[in-house]
Amino acid sequence: MNAFSAAPAAKVTSLNGADTMKQQIIDFVTGFTIETTPGSALKIPDYRDHLRPGAKVAVTFLPGSDFADTIATSKRLKEEGFQPLPHFAARSIVSAAVMEENLKKLQDEVGVEEVVALGGAVDTPLGAFESSMDLLETGLFDKYGIREIGVAGHPEGSPDISEHGLKEAITWKNAFAERTGAKLYIATQFCFEAAPIIAWDRAIQSEGNKLPVHIGVPGLATIKTLLNHAKACGVGPSMRVLTRQAKNIAKLMTVNAPDKLVMDLAQYHAEDPNCGIARVHMYPLGGLRKSAAWTYAVADGEFVMDPKGKGFKVTRDIS
Repeated sequence: MNAFSAAPAAKVTSLNGADTMKQQIIDFVTGFTIETTPGSALKIPDYRDHLRPGAKVAVTFLPGSDFADTIATSKRLKEEGFQPLPHFAARSIVSAAVMEENLKKLQDEVGVEEVVALGGAVDTPLGAFESSMDLLETGLFDKYGIREIGVAGHPEGSPDISEHGLKEAITWKNAFAERTGAKLYIATQFCFEAAPIIAWDRAIQSEGNKLPVHIGVPGLATIKTLLNHAKACGVGPSMRVLTRQAKNIAKLMTVNAPDKLVMDLAQYHAEDPNCGIARVHMYPLGGLRKSAAWTYAVADGEFVMDPKGKGFKVTRDIS
């Protein structure tokens, strides 16, 4: 069986101990989303070699990019059998007229029902929009048939927004969803440790958050794939995005796989009825082939638990 066949999840004969934990991990990872960039897409001959039919693939928008490339990548993904989730970066959009023009072209050429709306890694906005909230308020997503929208979440904080500002943003987004009926979810940056994610999730739930959380998990990247990723996307813009998480990029170079993170979050997801995490979102960071293969192996149950509870090891060959 290859890494991309739609294999069933592993059968668990006894829901005790390691078997329980293993099933929790399978359940948690199944249905994961992943992302790509227009630059990375140029180096991928066919996404079907790496992803299974119907996979949801976010299309990142980097500072200085042309939205026409986002549309082209989204169109290709849909033609290859996937569900593209194009990013709209508020600070890179010059005006409501340009936003509407982009949405119209996107729907005319691709046709999507889900997007991700973010502030974007730009210090000075190119126009009147500073945040995803400004984009939501235009009503244009609804006008052009967008039914589901991912908005940003920051378990480890943001270099651009104060802690108070982050709390206010989540409160606003919840209120917007309630008054408009919009289907929103929180898409987070990638993190490496479960404890701060769980603490953040519990905090926002206690403060009234009702939006499901799609938690960012780092894929299997190396220095080589990370640098190739930066080169493919444009060294300046992409490295600017990555260096905003400098601490996590440093960790990325010492972590072989996010197994301990996934294991701890899976247990939290399964055992805490108030857990707000609904889905895993993989950040391949230039290593889409190996990141996707690893995650599918986990979803298929092809891994063994560490007897000391330190994580698990995939048994499928993903090299």
